[in-house]
Amino acid sequence: MFGNLFGNRSRENERNVEKHGMREDGKPRLPPGQSLTEKWPVLHYGGIPRINLDTWQFRVWGLVDEEKTFSWQDMMAMPQDTRTNDVHCVTKWSKFENVWEGIPILEFMKHITLAPDVEYVMVHAYGGYTTNLPLYEFLDERNMLAHKHSGEPLTPDHGWPMRLVVPELYFWKSAKWVNGFEFLPADRRGFWEQYGYHNHGDPWLEERFG
Repeated sequence: MFGNLFGNRSRENERNVEKHGMREDGKPRLPPGQSLTEKWPVLHYGGIPRINLDTWQFRVWGLVDEEKTFSWQDMMAMPQDTRTNDVHCVTKWSKFENVWEGIPILEFMKHITLAPDVEYVMVHAYGGYTTNLPLYEFLDERNMLAHKHSGEPLTPDHGWPMRLVVPELYFWKSAKWVNGFEFLPADRRGFWEQYGYHNHGDPWLEERFG
């Protein structure tokens, strides 16, 4: 039984590679179990928050030298960049060639001094949503705080005014309506992780559920 299962998965990967190619790191561009879509499905828990940019704040706390709060104007004054990447949802759809505009995480972190014992980051968003990331993965140079997609401001159902983008993990880690980072000495599971989603979420390993 397992031989057939692994054989089927191997053939699926071969078909994916033949149709969509490989990445520079040797991974198939379309992860196993995923289907490509040109649409952008809307998936989230709870309602869409009503946010006023005049009062919007982004807070940083936990194991940091100084807790800080940034206004929308503060964020827009930071260096901006444009990044293009593929995204992969745990519900088995993938969308290629997403063009994001926003603040690279490494640029944002120039404003923050971490304590030496930080190991994890809890990402916070409006509505009480959270998701957890290891520090090394959070600091990936591909990650960003995005406020535009395809040259237009994010729509409210896709995370306006700002969302985190972590393209190397399933898309639930790219929290919508993000409004804070809490730096931690040890791991703590976020919202979906507490409800059975995998604690890491690598699409190429199909880390969907715990």
